Amino acid sequence: MSNAKPALFGRLTPGGRKNFADTLRAENTGAILLLAGAVVALLWANSPWREAYMSLGDIVLGPSALHLDLSVSQWATDGLLAIFFFVVGVELKREMVTGQLRRPSTAIVPILAAVGGMAVPALLYTLVNSVSSTGSLEGWAIPVATDIAFAVAVLTIFGKRLPTALRAFLLTLAVVDDLLGIVVIGAFYTESLAFAWLGASILAIAAFGFLVRRRGMTAWVLIPLGVLAWGFMHASGIHATIAGVLLGFTVPAIARHGASISLAERYEHLWRPVSAGLAVPVFALFAAGVTLSPDALASTAGDPTAQGVALGLVVGKPIGILLATFLLVKLTKARLDASVRWLDLTAVACVAGIGFTVSLLIGELSFPASSPHSEHVKAAVLIGSLLSAAIGGALLTWRSRVAVRAEGAAPLPADADA
Repeated sequence: MSNAKPALFGRLTPGGRKNFADTLRAENTGAILLLAGAVVALLWANSPWREAYMSLGDIVLGPSALHLDLSVSQWATDGLLAIFFFVVGVELKREMVTGQLRRPSTAIVPILAAVGGMAVPALLYTLVNSVSSTGSLEGWAIPVATDIAFAVAVLTIFGKRLPTALRAFLLTLAVVDDLLGIVVIGAFYTESLAFAWLGASILAIAAFGFLVRRRGMTAWVLIPLGVLAWGFMHASGIHATIAGVLLGFTVPAIARHGASISLAERYEHLWRPVSAGLAVPVFALFAAGVTLSPDALASTAGDPTAQGVALGLVVGKPIGILLATFLLVKLTKARLDASVRWLDLTAVACVAGIGFTVSLLIGELSFPASSPHSEHVKAAVLIGSLLSAAIGGALLTWRSRVAVRAEGAAPLPADADA
C-alpha cells in the first residue's frame, strides 16, 4: 500500500478535466467569469493600487518588426478576443447551415428585430450628440451590440418559465446582432488598409479552410495557420478579431465521413472553454477598469457620449426590437409564436440591452485611451448593461409570478375527481 500523500493542487484526471471544461461551456459560467473580470478591474482601478493596474496594461510585448509590439491591454483586445470571435464565427456558421438562420420564414422576425435593435440605439446616440457642442458622433456604434453570454445568463436565471420560442428568439437575435456588429467593426473602424497584408491574411484563411476539411489534419498545422491569418489581418489595418470570425466561417457545419457531429460543433465544444474561461474575462479585466468616484460619475453623467451610450442600451434597444417586431407582424404575414406574448417580448428586449463585451470593444475602437470620452463611455456601457439586466430580470421575475398564479387559478379538468 502506498503512503504517498495526494497533491493538493495536482493535475486533473481526464474525468476532472472534462467536468471542468463542461462547466466553462455553460453560459452562466461564462457570464460569471466575465462579470468577475469586470469587478476585479473596477476594484483595482478604484483602489490605491490604480497606478499598478494602469502600468500592467501599458507593458509592451512582442516584436516591433512584425508590428506586434502591443501593450498587454492591446494583446487582450486584439489577441485573446480573436478566440472569442472565432467561437462566434463557428456558432454563426452552424446557425446559418443547420440552425434558426437556415430558414428565412423562421429567421425573419429575429433578424429584423436585431436590425431594429441596432438602428434605434445608433439613432438615439446620434441625436443626443448632434444637439450638444461637446458631443462626438464617433461612438454611434457602441450601444448597438448585445452580449450573448450575459443575456442568456439573465434569461436562464430569471426566465425559467419563459416559452422555448422566446429563448430561441433571443439566441437568434443575439447571433444576428453579433454578425452585424462584426460587419460594423470591419467596415467603420479601419483607419488605413494595407492590401498586401490583407491578401496574405485571406490566403492564410483560405488555406485554413481547405486544410480543416482534410481528414486527420492536426492542430499543429491549423493553429499556426490561424495565428498567421490573425497576424496578417492585424498588419493590414483591419481589426484582427475579424480574422477569428472568418476562420470560424470556414469550419464545416455538416457532419461528414460518417462522423456523428460536425467539425463546427466539435470546434465550438473545444474552444468555448478557452473563450469563456480565459479570453473574455482577461479582456474584461483590462477593458472595464474605469474610475467610479463621485466626481468621475458626475463627469460621465454630463458627457453626451456617455448619455448616448446609456440611453441607446437601456431605451433604444428595447424600443428598436419591439418596434421592428410590431411593424413586421402588422404589415406582413409574419406572426409571433402562439406561446409568446408582448409582455414576454418586452422583457427579452430589455435583456438585449446588455452590451458589455462587443460594446466595450467598439468603445475602445471609437475613443482611444487619450480621449476624454474613453473612461466615460466605458462607465456608460457598464451602467447601461447593469440597468438593462436589472430591468429585464425584474420583468421576467414578475412575468414568472403571474404565470405561476395563472396556473394555480386554472380550473381542474372535468375528470379530475374521478
